[in-house]
Amino acid sequence: MARRFGDRQALRPALLAIVCLLMDSAAASEPFVPDGFDVPAVFETNRLRLRMLTVNDVVKDYDAVVSSTDHLQATFSNGSSWPIGLTLEQNLIDLGWHQKEFQRRSSFAYTVVSLDEERVLGCLYIYPFDKNGYDARVTMWVRASMLEEGLDEHLYRSVKTWISDEWPFEKVAFPGRDMPFAEYNRLRSQ
Repeated sequence: MARRFGDRQALRPALLAIVCLLMDSAAASEPFVPDGFDVPAVFETNRLRLRMLTVNDVVKDYDAVVSSTDHLQATFSNGSSWPIGLTLEQNLIDLGWHQKEFQRRSSFAYTVVSLDEERVLGCLYIYPFDKNGYDARVTMWVRASMLEEGLDEHLYRSVKTWISDEWPFEKVAFPGRDMPFAEYNRLRSQ
């Protein structure tokens, strides 16, 4: 029997795993933004909204990911099989981890949603990147069905300006955008 997205019983093992991960104080990371910096809760353009990715987004996020598997593999295929074979439970765990990292200010994952919040359009990730003078790296994706509408380029241009204007970073890497993934991987391995 196939599991439905809304099957709460099927999610119980994943929820237990999330609780264990989130309670593990040994996994705490240092914040990578200053204590006095107010992390933006929301960023909007005329086409989309960014807000913290949470476990409450699991069903819509999962739909966006699995409907865009080929696109994501082509974009982020650094030897990983993600998202091939991703289950709803695994996605829930990932979202819980991203949510906790956001709360700890150690990284920031934003869901990209339609202005009416009815549909997840993609994701944005802001991570520390202490290599070659960079202090952050930003990656993002939009669902494959939105590529022809130019949403990917709109998201990139908008986010690049937002990061420059609103975030406390001096030098930001955008792997796969202004930096080829091969160069990013070379820097990362140094």
